Amino acid sequence: MNPEIRQLFAQGDPAPAAIDAFFAAARFPLVDPRGATFVYRGAADAVLLRLWISGLPAAQPLERLGATDVWALHMELPENSRVEYKFDVVRGGASEWITDPLNPVKATDPFGANSVCQGHGYRRPQWTQFDPLARAGSIEELWIASREFGAPRRVRAYVPARFRRTRRYPLLIVHDGDDYLRFAELKVVLDNLIHRLELPPLVAALTQSPDRLVEYAGDLRHARHLAHEVLPAFGKRFSLRDEPAARVLMGASFGAVAALHAAWSHPGVFGRLLLESGSFAFSDIGQHRRTPVFDPVVRFVNEFRRAPGECAQRIYLSCGIYESLIYENRSLVPLLAGRGLQVRFEEARDGHNWENWRDRLQAGLTWLLPGPLWMVYE
Repeated sequence: MNPEIRQLFAQGDPAPAAIDAFFAAARFPLVDPRGATFVYRGAADAVLLRLWISGLPAAQPLERLGATDVWALHMELPENSRVEYKFDVVRGGASEWITDPLNPVKATDPFGANSVCQGHGYRRPQWTQFDPLARAGSIEELWIASREFGAPRRVRAYVPARFRRTRRYPLLIVHDGDDYLRFAELKVVLDNLIHRLELPPLVAALTQSPDRLVEYAGDLRHARHLAHEVLPAFGKRFSLRDEPAARVLMGASFGAVAALHAAWSHPGVFGRLLLESGSFAFSDIGQHRRTPVFDPVVRFVNEFRRAPGECAQRIYLSCGIYESLIYENRSLVPLLAGRGLQVRFEEARDGHNWENWRDRLQAGLTWLLPGPLWMVYE
């Protein structure tokens, strides 16, 4: 248990005024170098901590402290960890999942919001936060005709500040681009890194699939759409560099599978890959252990592992060590490096979520497309 709350209850149940004063002064969860103490205050029959760390129980009960309405659970948590969680509050046989009322730090995703425990030593990177000194790029909307899907596709474009038609730009193609903008502050990150000269000015194609679990799972239509429809359309609209080293494919989860598959099925077109928490399920023997939605992914990854070829010259991979996918991502590193490809792999004390992917963008993007600052120091 956290020393502060242990001291509060050292002499038995404290007076309500003492509890009120403690809660008014404390910051929750209670974080120390050894871990975090999650605290809930309120009437309940039971309170469970719901968190997403592979290898730990999905639900862990909080202990009611004495006869008070204070509930607490201490969990060991390595330094620099970041964990998303909810409370499951049980009253009268009914269960309600809620964000932590005592914790103002939250993260959003397509399914709603979670509370965030920022472990000892973790700090949100400054370059992920709005900088009024950074010139802002703009977001444009394009509709691209698609023979592959039989209907036009909307693709948004990030255009850097001070864009010039007379200048040629690298192209970053982002799977789940709308989600990266909304949940991972992608526009802010690009504005800041370009302003800091860590990235060159670039154009980004922000794609968003209406059926990502199918189209991102090793679907040849999607790969052809990127190579033969999105790439030429952006080349006509913007002035782009045409060498593979200036073309980056990026994605997270199933989006990482789609990026790897598109580069692998079109060798020599995309020279750089940024793959975050890729859902690279495979089976060395027998059946895989994931849901049927992974069947086409497993077929592709199994084939890729047999014959990876030269899918890209430079590949950045990242994954959270609290994810169930960490094994699959780790296993790709020696496979790719053994082909003579330049590979950089980063593990984070985080889970399968957008803010994990946000926090890795500087390391990944600046290695794949180093700006003037990195060119000097490298």
